[in-house]
Amino acid sequence: MFRTSGIHHITAFVDDAQKNVDFYAGVLGLRLVKKTINFDAPDVYHLYYGNEQGAPGTIITFFPQQNARRGVIGSGQTGVTVYAVPVGSLSFWKERLASFDIPYENKTRFGESYIRFFDKGGLLLELVEREGGQPSQWTFNGVTPEHAIKGFGGAVLYSHVPEKTMDVLVSKLGLEQVNEENGLIRLRASGDLGQIIDIQSTGIQRGIGGAGTVHHIAWRAKDYTEHEQIQQELEQTGYHPTPVIDRQYFNAVYFREPGGILFEIATDPPGFARDEPQESMGEKLMLPEWYEPQREQIEQLLPPIQVREWKGESKS
Repeated sequence: MFRTSGIHHITAFVDDAQKNVDFYAGVLGLRLVKKTINFDAPDVYHLYYGNEQGAPGTIITFFPQQNARRGVIGSGQTGVTVYAVPVGSLSFWKERLASFDIPYENKTRFGESYIRFFDKGGLLLELVEREGGQPSQWTFNGVTPEHAIKGFGGAVLYSHVPEKTMDVLVSKLGLEQVNEENGLIRLRASGDLGQIIDIQSTGIQRGIGGAGTVHHIAWRAKDYTEHEQIQQELEQTGYHPTPVIDRQYFNAVYFREPGGILFEIATDPPGFARDEPQESMGEKLMLPEWYEPQREQIEQLLPPIQVREWKGESKS
């Protein structure tokens, strides 16, 4: 049976590219590990942020499109993206968010304390202290490894039919139900990052895709063989997955689970250093070979962005 170790990446829509860079690099201290394009719409960036290596389980990705329609977070979506930070560092993050005038709420779930806030594009995020997961070694704009985001803590899924979503996670992806409280079901995957998944089982309005919402959540497959096997199993059991798609930095298979959420299975290999040195990842616009002849035209269509030591809107 296939058992994912947890989240591989999460991909969302956003409107303003530079605000996106300022928030995820400047405020959250993540590394921009890959600057490329939406392979299906080459006039749109595809930006990837994670730890120093861009390791699976740390990567959030965005399609920024200026003046994009704002979405509505709701059922049929990954509702909350949860990041794990080192134990003892929530107070640092509360002070940091306040210094950037970012409002936050204190939340408690299954005995854990979270801080919940929105990014500048309307995406709902949380930070939680966790023991597991390797510390990030990336240092930027005042965020050091002592407090840096390690990767995903998990996610809260908003489903049209929570019991069917839970069945897919358990029977197809190998998660285990571990708790239930206050309309939430908690499941756990086998890894130490991105492994805690909560399903909201009641009271969620229907979501509408657009800026500020998650497009899909991707689950890890350790290698190509395992990836092909789960694709075949999903096909045989009526989930209508896509064929295996080469996304340059991982292979992908997509399917929509019965609760309306778009799931992807993504391979850990080959990773983000396949087409540029790890030490300079994210600095240059990387294009797949079939788009290289159009590089000049594509670069003219994309807005300029920069990773900068951002101090906030009133001080930048």
